[in-house]
Amino acid sequence: MARPRKPLLDRARIATTALRLVDAQGEFSVPQIARSLGVQTASVYHHVDGRAGVIELLRERVAEAIDTSALDVAPWDAALESWARSYRAAFAAHPRAIPLLTASPVRAPKVLAQYERAAGLLLDAGFAPPTVIPVIAALENVVLGSALDLAAPETMWEVADERAAPRLARALAATGPARADTAFELSLAGVLERVRAMAAGRP
Repeated sequence: MARPRKPLLDRARIATTALRLVDAQGEFSVPQIARSLGVQTASVYHHVDGRAGVIELLRERVAEAIDTSALDVAPWDAALESWARSYRAAFAAHPRAIPLLTASPVRAPKVLAQYERAAGLLLDAGFAPPTVIPVIAALENVVLGSALDLAAPETMWEVADERAAPRLARALAATGPARADTAFELSLAGVLERVRAMAAGRP
């Protein structure tokens, strides 16, 4: 029998299949991936180190959409802002992957390289080493929380009886469209302002 021109299975196909499952159901299993690809479960394990390996493939696949050239923008705070916006867009496209990816440490070399650039950006800007990871984590909290918010209903508070919560009802009625975008801009501006204050040595 002639050999197929392309391998039946590779890491890229595993990542694509796993991400499709996560987008659809918020989870995946290695046997599910194997069934979707028409191979034995053991064949998947030949390409990845179990479930943890698939998660890192997912992390790499989602992170591919982040524009890393944003970290080359000057000055440093503009670079952080551009990175945050691209980061949010990448994860907003796959919000169901966020709980999976945030529940395990980052190990994927391509993703670690992106964090290396972000850490270098801050260190080169004069940030003390103990402040670098908290700054990155604070930015991620805003980005990932907002990516999840984009997948949520436009109105997250339902007031059946306005008499029970009149001020909340009034605020909801006054809320314009794109609530999630407005909240993201507010949160990002707040974090960046605090980080700028840290850079300037202000309390």
